[in-house]
Amino acid sequence: MKKLLALMLVLTTAIFAVGCGGAADKGGAPQSSKKIVVGLDDNYPPMGFKDENNEIVGFDIDLAKEAAKRLGREVEFKAIDWASKEAELKSGRVDILWNGLDITEKRKENMLFSDPYMDNKQIVFVLKSKPAAIQDEKDLAGKIIGTQSGGTAEEYIDGNADLKASLGDYKKYSDYIAAFMDLENGRLDVIVADEITGRYYMSKHPDVFEALDVTVGPVSTFGIGFRKDDTALKDEVQKVLNEMKADGTTAKISEKWFGKDITKK
Repeated sequence: MKKLLALMLVLTTAIFAVGCGGAADKGGAPQSSKKIVVGLDDNYPPMGFKDENNEIVGFDIDLAKEAAKRLGREVEFKAIDWASKEAELKSGRVDILWNGLDITEKRKENMLFSDPYMDNKQIVFVLKSKPAAIQDEKDLAGKIIGTQSGGTAEEYIDGNADLKASLGDYKKYSDYIAAFMDLENGRLDVIVADEITGRYYMSKHPDVFEALDVTVGPVSTFGIGFRKDDTALKDEVQKVLNEMKADGTTAKISEKWFGKDITKK
């Protein structure tokens, strides 16, 4: 009788656990309640950066917070070495790369992407006090160029042997803050940077820097990066992103950071 009661207790406990717990991950926690760790470069304004209170803020931060809220999940923002972003994602130290990440064919080999949510292009920035006659990327020949390590501009320049060989010098920086400081101090002739990032810096120093309407390389699009096998999380996030776009939330966040809705329709 005791054995029968013990067996019934075990079965009841198991049924209760399945009924209340839902689908569990390897650690036993329901997938729907698991915290989402977002990897980012926290020196990438206005997409993700630290404000004067040392809080991580930005356009992508607001998007991620709203998405996590709708999913009923906690979100953690983790600053990483952006040049090692794919290793951070693959190792599981972060769940998502969400920080102005360009969708490229090379990156698609190692991660899944959300639908594109914003166009991005690399343009040229110079000092207003030192104007440069640059009409296209061929005019970069002989110039001292700076860009961010691990970014799209670096990938393009490194993959274009003729362009790279034509440069007077080519410097890579851990973030664009250091690059713009060197431009202001005369250590660079030109910065090739994401238009969104560069124009944000310009808005803070309108009398110092100038953006030239010169596109370097192809126009790209931003997407959210997921581990190659994590289709469940990708689908969850994409669903709420679609809802945010449909109800106007994404447009409002864009207007907050850029003054208008520049997201993809």
